[in-house]
Amino acid sequence: MTRLEGKTAVVTGGGSGIGLGAAKRFVEEGAFVYIFGRRQDALDAALAQLGPNARAVRGSVTEMADLDRLFEAVKAERGGLDILFANAGTGDLVPLGEITPEQFDRTFGVNVKGLLFTVQKALPLMSSGASIILTGSSTGVMGTPRFSVYSATKAAIRNFARSWALDLQGTGIRVNVLSPGPTRTELAIEVVGEEAMDALGAATPLGRMGDPAETGAVAAFLASSDSSFMTGSEVFVDGGLAQV
Repeated sequence: MTRLEGKTAVVTGGGSGIGLGAAKRFVEEGAFVYIFGRRQDALDAALAQLGPNARAVRGSVTEMADLDRLFEAVKAERGGLDILFANAGTGDLVPLGEITPEQFDRTFGVNVKGLLFTVQKALPLMSSGASIILTGSSTGVMGTPRFSVYSATKAAIRNFARSWALDLQGTGIRVNVLSPGPTRTELAIEVVGEEAMDALGAATPLGRMGDPAETGAVAAFLASSDSSFMTGSEVFVDGGLAQV
């Protein structure tokens, strides 16, 4: 498929997991992709998989200068931006009673503040027909023990999409949320643990964890003109976990 032929995409948190899954699918469908992340080793490994139609920029969504450098490179090399997948995120399992200001600030700093300024700094490069995709989570609509801070950030992201769809009215730029459920990524296994992730997967109606390639396929749909009448929406890729 070549639904994204000639398009330019940015994927934050693109060095691994869901971000890399989306970047692979974007490249397969014809896009030139910039992946953005903090770890050079992960970016290098991702580029080896993505091939010549991808470029890596190292940085953090919490650093405004890093975001400026990313979008300056996109402008200089590609002229504009068609697809933004604001996917970078973090989280910790911490129960109520043990949450610290540092943990709160770190999680909201990356997931909410970082996402906000990623989108805001990308906007001048975007025009009618462009697509913004925000990574939410099934936890944003569910109660999840020991995960309240992370879950609250994802609920905030859901409202960003609703509000920004109105802010962007008349521009032709769309914004939607892609909300994964239990997906086999390095970060998920590191934070939640493999046994707990397996249990979450088993609890879905489909009885398994998702694969980043499956989330990437939905990201490509939201990036393409196939979703041209969608904005302010949330699409769950969660095996039905939060749906039944």
